[in-house]
Amino acid sequence: MPTRQISYPLDRFVPDASAFFFACLLGLMVLFTTDVAQSAPAKYPDALVADGFYRTVFGSEIRALSWGSQTNRVKKYVTPIKIWIDNRSRINRKALVRRFVSSLPLYIPALQLSLVRNRKDANFRIFIVDREDYASTVRREIFRNNSIDVPGQCIVRVLSRRSGILGSDAVLVANQGKNLFRRCMVEEILQGLGPVNDDDSLMYSVFNDRSRFDHFTRFDRLILNMLYNKRVKPGMTRRQVEPITMDILRDAKAIVSRRP
Repeated sequence: MPTRQISYPLDRFVPDASAFFFACLLGLMVLFTTDVAQSAPAKYPDALVADGFYRTVFGSEIRALSWGSQTNRVKKYVTPIKIWIDNRSRINRKALVRRFVSSLPLYIPALQLSLVRNRKDANFRIFIVDREDYASTVRREIFRNNSIDVPGQCIVRVLSRRSGILGSDAVLVANQGKNLFRRCMVEEILQGLGPVNDDDSLMYSVFNDRSRFDHFTRFDRLILNMLYNKRVKPGMTRRQVEPITMDILRDAKAIVSRRP
């Protein structure tokens, strides 16, 4: 499911042009079976995981047209993540999203995450909608621009500064099948935490629109635990992270091994 890249000037969407915009969207195509997707190994070479970390954390599948872009720097939350879920679909998949979100701290212990009941208290908002309401919801709730083109069928926007992610917004389509919904849910929510780039070379990752994974894979758990290692700071460049990569990977493997 290859994605389409779009570019927007940041100052059309946020009053503070020092906050940066990233959007990741999943294109609408038929999922196909691959041998790789059916036979993910229990362990991965360190070099493969490190490469996956670099590819997802440093970069963005969407090009940002704004000076000072954070595209090639670490993006992560350093403040508690407060998630608000708004179901607007006739098929209520809110419970599925709640279960997935609630499970994340079990797999990424460094996350400070909670669910909130009020929209105003949240810094990560998730909208569950029907297909016919997808584009209007994205325009109204995320971009506040009624003329913007909205491709794909799920999207996440991440606003980030050098000090960390300010907030994330995801819109997920619920009425085009449970499997596709799960695929969108896992990828967009995880990307909302910071690894915003997709790459077709990532055979064992949900951050690859050609893969069939609809769950939080072991490979991606390594990447997220590397990202949320306390030694990795928002705003760091790849050159700054490279000297500690094997150390944070070792820590991540220890965490992942405790919960296979």
